[in-house]
Amino acid sequence: MKIPIYHQFVSAGGFESPADDYLEDSLSLDELLIQHPAATYMVWAKGGCQEAIGIFDGDLLVVDRALRPRHGDVVVALLGGELTCKVLDLKHNRLLATSPNETAIVIPDELDVCIEGVIPFSIRAHRGWPCLP
Repeated sequence: MKIPIYHQFVSAGGFESPADDYLEDSLSLDELLIQHPAATYMVWAKGGCQEAIGIFDGDLLVVDRALRPRHGDVVVALLGGELTCKVLDLKHNRLLATSPNETAIVIPDELDVCIEGVIPFSIRAHRGWPCLP
């Protein structure tokens, strides 16, 4: 399904704009979010250790197993039998959480760590968000 996309940014400050004048094209979210369909899956984020990079508890993470992990990528790693979402630091061979309460996980050669995939996108629901008193 393709939905309209406008060639204009929406102000988060609340100013209205006649966006219909800027209709650019249509966009398929499948095409945007999923580059390698056969190698992509989604998983729910749990916890708040990546909030500094915009991943919050309950977000839906798009995980692409076909992407080669690069330094600074957000990845899903299998660490000690459990999946975890971390930032990949290839220069220092470690996995990072962005929470100040969590320490970096150094990846020694003997540690069984498997990068399950790269997270190119995350999706957050806003309806029902408890922002009003």
